[in-house]
Amino acid sequence: MENNLKKKNSLKHVLFGSLIGTTIEFFDFYIYANAAVLVFPQLFFPGSNSTIATLESLATFSIAFLSRPLGSAFFGHYGDKIGRKFTLVAALLTMGISTVTIGFLPSYASIGVAAPLLLMLCRFGQGVGLGGEWGGAVLLAIENAPPNKRAWYGMFPQLGAPIGLLLSGGTFLLLTDSMSNEAFMDYGWRIPFIASSLLVIVGFYIRTKITETPSFENSKKEQEEVKVPFLELVKSYKNQLIFGTFAAITTFLVFYLMTVFTLSWATSDLGIVKRDGLLIQLFSVLFFAIFIPVSAVVADKIGRRKMLIIATVAIAIFGFFFSYFLSSGNIVLVTIFACIGMALMGFTYGPLGTFLSELFPTNVRYSGASLTFNMAGILGAAFAPMIAIWLASTYSVSYVGLYLTIAACISLFAFLVISKEEHKF
Repeated sequence: MENNLKKKNSLKHVLFGSLIGTTIEFFDFYIYANAAVLVFPQLFFPGSNSTIATLESLATFSIAFLSRPLGSAFFGHYGDKIGRKFTLVAALLTMGISTVTIGFLPSYASIGVAAPLLLMLCRFGQGVGLGGEWGGAVLLAIENAPPNKRAWYGMFPQLGAPIGLLLSGGTFLLLTDSMSNEAFMDYGWRIPFIASSLLVIVGFYIRTKITETPSFENSKKEQEEVKVPFLELVKSYKNQLIFGTFAAITTFLVFYLMTVFTLSWATSDLGIVKRDGLLIQLFSVLFFAIFIPVSAVVADKIGRRKMLIIATVAIAIFGFFFSYFLSSGNIVLVTIFACIGMALMGFTYGPLGTFLSELFPTNVRYSGASLTFNMAGILGAAFAPMIAIWLASTYSVSYVGLYLTIAACISLFAFLVISKEEHKF
């Protein structure tokens, strides 16, 4: 019993186990984002002008956000009923199989309209997998954390996002540098999708070594299990679901404006070559990664809610500067813009998982945290790149900034009215 308890509280298993899974999941998720801008418009949506093809490609990108709540409900149910460990393994495999399959898909030129349909099906599977992955990884960390270090523990799975983005962007940059454009468009883009199978195998092995969290085991011993977690959430925690969702939308919006929209706009409308666009993105992600632990330290000192309110106000102000940075096409200004935006993303993303998890008790926490996070993904990110491109093309880039500022005001209101009750861990 003593050895088992030590294993449960091992920092190596808890923190590395939560980090490695989200890194793999976000790597898989982001290689699609890069391909949706750089590759898929030409290979899966030919015959349209470049803007329409990009919008069609980004429409398939949004499918994963629509399917993520389904993954949250499905995996969350079993995560709250039978445990975090099994559910994390199943979610990882769902994501991994969907991603590898994309690497083998034929293009529109080979099989016609069936190609984008299969692409959409695989993207749906990616969303289901990530919908179940994120909540379990966060709970693995914070349900093993001391009360005064929950944000610090909870930021480890959050670090999987910038690491996964660095790996995916770096992979695409390496491929575009090492082969001709024709070779890259022919088969090079497939390499990251297929190679992700190796990462999935590593993640699967590590996840099988994880033990259940003490909070879940205690909840089972005290017979706190509910029959249908989703129904219990709607019945008893609907305010947390609603306001938690609106609180998180700005986090999603700022991220996908700084990555997908900025990469697309810079390389298509500002005349920045794709390689430079990827380099700017990769450099800015370093700021994202740096400020995640910074925000976690601050959040453990002043409180998760207060830290997120400060970050949201800063993002609302940042929205007014879009036109200044993105109208001239100056590569230095675009780089500064991306770095500031990604630093703000780190500030809001670091404590978010801990904050959302603390809104719910153990017996519905997996479902509750996952659903709020992924419902926010629909509202804040599913159509954000398309809306932003339309706003910038039809009106001006300043309207994209206004879009972000309005979203930040909505999140700020949610943070101010949301319940301050903290549930037992």
